[in-house]
Amino acid sequence: MGNLPLPLTEREYRNALLDAAEMGAQKALEAAGVLKPYLKLREAQRKYGEAIVNRWIKEGLINPIKDGNRNASVRIDRMQIEAIAKTCNRANYLTTKERI
Repeated sequence: MGNLPLPLTEREYRNALLDAAEMGAQKALEAAGVLKPYLKLREAQRKYGEAIVNRWIKEGLINPIKDGNRNASVRIDRMQIEAIAKTCNRANYLTTKERI
């Protein structure tokens, strides 16, 4: 995913700590079997927006998983998309062209 810039302000540090705590809680809920480790593609698109999820897939930021036959549903790793959603804001987001 590359290097992320360090938070510069107290607010940015606080938000980073809150994000880390939330991600840790989600990981614990997955391990306990309370949360599924994957979202269906449609669930992810409803939660984050279809265009945004499709852009993240196109740019290789998230990797869709399709098992078996062509009728199988596409899954997205919950932790992967949560991490991308928390780190991909317009202030530090680079497009594919900018990363080259």
